[in-house]
Amino acid sequence: MLDELERSGLGWFWASDASGKLTYISAAIAERLELPLEDLLGQPLGTIFAAAEREGRSKSLPLMLGARKAFSGMAVRAARRPAGPVLRLAGQPVFGDGERFHGFRGTGADISEEFHREEETARLARYDSLTGLSNRHRMAHQIETTLTAFKAARRNCAVMMLDLDRFKHVNDTMGHPAGDALLKQVAERLTRAIDRECEIGRLGGDEFQVMLPDIDDRGELGELAAKIIAMLRQPYSLDEGRCVIGASVGIAIAPHDGVTCEEIVRAADLALYAAKNGGRGQFRFFSGELENETIFRRRLEQHLGEALREEQLFLRYEPIVDAASQSVQALEAHVCWNHAERGIIDEEEFAQIVEGSSLLGEVGAWAITEACRRASEWPDSLRIAVDVPVPLFLSEGFVAQVGEALEATGLAPGRLELEISEAVFFGDTSIVDRTLASLFKLGVRMTLDEFGSGYSSLAYLRRAPFDAIKIDQRLVAEAERHDSRELGLVRAIVALAGALQMDTIANGIESAPLLASLNDCGVRYLQGPIFSEPVDEETVAQEIAGDAWKIEPGSDRARRARRRTVFRKIQVIHDDYAYEVTLRNLSRTGALIQGLADVPKGTQFVVDLGGGQLAVATVIRSSGDTQGLEFEQSLVDDGSGGLVTRNRVSPYALASAGAPLAALAPGSYQGMMGGLIDQGAAPKFGYAPGARHE
Repeated sequence: MLDELERSGLGWFWASDASGKLTYISAAIAERLELPLEDLLGQPLGTIFAAAEREGRSKSLPLMLGARKAFSGMAVRAARRPAGPVLRLAGQPVFGDGERFHGFRGTGADISEEFHREEETARLARYDSLTGLSNRHRMAHQIETTLTAFKAARRNCAVMMLDLDRFKHVNDTMGHPAGDALLKQVAERLTRAIDRECEIGRLGGDEFQVMLPDIDDRGELGELAAKIIAMLRQPYSLDEGRCVIGASVGIAIAPHDGVTCEEIVRAADLALYAAKNGGRGQFRFFSGELENETIFRRRLEQHLGEALREEQLFLRYEPIVDAASQSVQALEAHVCWNHAERGIIDEEEFAQIVEGSSLLGEVGAWAITEACRRASEWPDSLRIAVDVPVPLFLSEGFVAQVGEALEATGLAPGRLELEISEAVFFGDTSIVDRTLASLFKLGVRMTLDEFGSGYSSLAYLRRAPFDAIKIDQRLVAEAERHDSRELGLVRAIVALAGALQMDTIANGIESAPLLASLNDCGVRYLQGPIFSEPVDEETVAQEIAGDAWKIEPGSDRARRARRRTVFRKIQVIHDDYAYEVTLRNLSRTGALIQGLADVPKGTQFVVDLGGGQLAVATVIRSSGDTQGLEFEQSLVDDGSGGLVTRNRVSPYALASAGAPLAALAPGSYQGMMGGLIDQGAAPKFGYAPGARHE
């Protein structure tokens, strides 16, 4: 009966002597393991079998045998065949007279299918079934356990939150199978992009998360984020066609921005939200100001309806210049906001606020009407260009709104140029074609905007009666950085436009070399800071009052920097004494401060920029109450046009000096060095007359 039982495979038997060597094993086990029976007998059981490991738990067979106690449910594999079948062993110790140990007697069974099924179930509970990356639950567990361990070891850990830009367009137009295939490719690129120890997870939808242990250098993290963004925005080839998406990244670092999983993930989320609001395709570090900035931005979105009703919106105009004659042929209208509390919100910030608003279409309709009204007062040779938001273009009655604006203002249709994004082609084909045909019949000019952004297809140009192609600004920027390949694409677009009897426009031009390259490529119309930033109505009126409006490119012109840090109070530390000064301007290599008198050249300060950011600087210029400082280590990009120090004072260092361990909060860090600053040290420099000291 035992022989029949062994041959059936339902149960097997084994035995060992007191030293743990195998004295008996069913022949069926040897056959199942594809090992000769004679090679197994006489061998220590612990060398024949090894525990079949699962993540986070495994048992040691030699340890179980050495304890001389009964065991069961031990999953093992043949040590010489780690990919072979999985067996379940049970053993009972055998004792003779005087409790003398004789060895083990036991049973075995093949549980390969059950083991692999449980293993797959456990894997699915921890990993994303589509991409194979860690899922939300595993990422939370990994971050929590890592931060707990790192808190005791005083180590740093960074967390990145990633969100794909324009992914919904792919899902909506190409279908969910295409979206799934795209997510798999994103996961592969993300894995290739990060060449250091990390944990990568997909949290669901198009949201990803990366945990990077032992890094707090924001220069390195910024470079890595930029690399990820660059890799993810390269074109993807799917069965359904070619597409291009983008990515936004938010970065938080423990313990500076949080010491628990909940705190650090929330900080990275806020940074991601700020990156998306900053125009997408960007990265952003968390700072304590982001929460207030987020609240204020939401409040601005809520006030947008009031701005429309109370005529707080106004237009600025960016010249579009003929490359050959350098004369202004058109002006592109940009919407700005004169906010009662905030003051002037310029076109860049307003575009970020309105992008996700439900009032985007209404703002676009207002801009068309207002642009037509203003342009009707200009010479007939000057056109007005207006960007058309996708929701407005696809809305019912859009063509009627354009017609009413032209009729009410008396503007000739040919002087209105509507800039239409390629994204409209992801809408209902019949609506898009009908709208384009109606606009053509109306007589307005149409420009295909952002050509080369990734949606580009010759089918659009064949179907639609466009007058011009505006080359995507990112492609123009890449052409300036990398020159050859991207300029080849620009030449190809110009040739294509010429064959279809369309004009070409390139914008965002800042440098003379790029301007020369675009001229060589044959681009007809140009715009950007090298010619002019957007100007107000008064400037337009002055320019058109004289002869033909011409603008010569100025090599000294550059896009104005967003002055987030100018004219704010900071502290500088010298000889353990902290002085409050005004930060006038800030660059990567230095700063201009005001408020101290009699400071000689060569004086060294520690500049406290807040949030644990300390920069060692030397006075290289001093005039009256103003000093020019040069940093010992250059600042790095914060992803949104601002500058930050590479590293920050660690809360662990503060804790060792007696301060409580907590994430660094925004504000002054006077006294952060264990309370030594301003204690027992006398000020060396006086405050300039009129300087305020608190």
